[in-house]
Order: sequence, then C-alpha cells, then structure tokens
Amino acid sequence: MTITTAIFDAYGTLFDVSAAARTAAGEAGREALAGCWQKLANDWRLKQLQYTWLRAVADAHGDFWDVTQNGLDWALENNNLQGDSELRERLLQLYWELAAYPEVPAMLAQLKEAGLNTAILSNGSPKMLDGAVQSAGIGDLLDDVLSVETVGIFKPHKSVYDLVGKRFGTTPEQVLFVSSNGWDAACATGYGFYTTWVNRAGEPVDRMPWTPQQVLADLTTIPEIAAKN
Repeated sequence: MTITTAIFDAYGTLFDVSAAARTAAGEAGREALAGCWQKLANDWRLKQLQYTWLRAVADAHGDFWDVTQNGLDWALENNNLQGDSELRERLLQLYWELAAYPEVPAMLAQLKEAGLNTAILSNGSPKMLDGAVQSAGIGDLLDDVLSVETVGIFKPHKSVYDLVGKRFGTTPEQVLFVSSNGWDAACATGYGFYTTWVNRAGEPVDRMPWTPQQVLADLTTIPEIAAKN
C-alpha cells in the first residue's frame, strides 16, 4: 500500500539530545563537564531509556520528565558531578531547548509538499514535546504530536503504535515510521509499519525478532523513501 503518513520519534530522531550537555560544556566555568560531556550525555540518554522500559515492565508508568531527571541524576553521579546542583538545573533547562538536527525542517517541508501526514510519536510528555517543537520552530510542519501519556505506558508497547491508526485512520502498511532507536524501529517493524532506523552513531543492529527495513545515517532521504513505498 502507498505510504500516506510519516511518523517520527522525537528525542534523538528529530531533536539532538546531546545538545544540552554539549552546550553546557562550552560555557564558562564548566571545565569538569567539558572533560566528560559526551559520556554524560550517553549515560543520561541510556538511563532515560532504560527507566522507561523498567517502568513499562513493572507497570509503574510516570511522566517522562521525571524519568528524564532520574536519568540525569544517575549520569551526574556516574561522572562524579552529583554535587553540582547549578549544573543539574542548567542541563534540565537546556533539555527544553533542544535544537532539531539540521536536515529536519527541509525534510519535513518536502513531506508536506508531497501531501503526506507528518507527526511525532514519542515517550515525551505533551508539555516537553510542545517545548521542543516550539524551540525548533517546526510546529507548522507537523499535523500532530502524539504522546504515550494518552495510553499510560512507554514504547515499545503495542498500544503506543496503535495511536497512529486511531489518529490518521491508516493501516500499518501506510505508515513510514522513523526512529533513532534501533529497538523502536525493530518493534515498529513487528507491528507492521514500514520502518527506517536513523543510525547516526553507526551502532550494530539490535538483536530483536524484527529488523528495520531501512538504515540511514540521517533524515535527508526520508522523502525519497516515502515516495518509493
């Protein structure tokens, strides 16, 4: 079936989640962070994701902002920065101001010009996602922003992917699903979406029952993929 709808994960896919640590590390007086910001950013993101999986399995859903703060606290301690409360507040502030990756606006504009529906499907809470979309200036290029808060469980639970069909009246085969998380793209493949994994870091493929149909280094060619399928 023809692709009618392009659905994107948010954090790490459209928005650069390393930007908060990178920006803070370049500010005056942050020498300690400057020496480890990449590791801290990776620790923060990994724990943020791990805590969503654990909460889903334990039936202990919570706001993604709480999960984000929990992940940061672990990352700060793991990098011996847990005593810097001012740094913690600065990093959390910057997380609300994440920039979109450079190719995102033009890519979304091409999809809209081609007549496709475009939306975000994210673990993020509605307030967090609204802040990121407004900060990146891409609100007019999206038809909707879908949050797991609607169903009260994090990805990759099936009920999260169900939100797409409920909103746009599509079958899974009509949806191009794009994520920077290999496990997310894999599980979306199992759901029935046509999937693309944006593997910016060149990581190995996750060992899952399914694999993404496409693997890309960035989002530039997403409109071409949508047009061919």
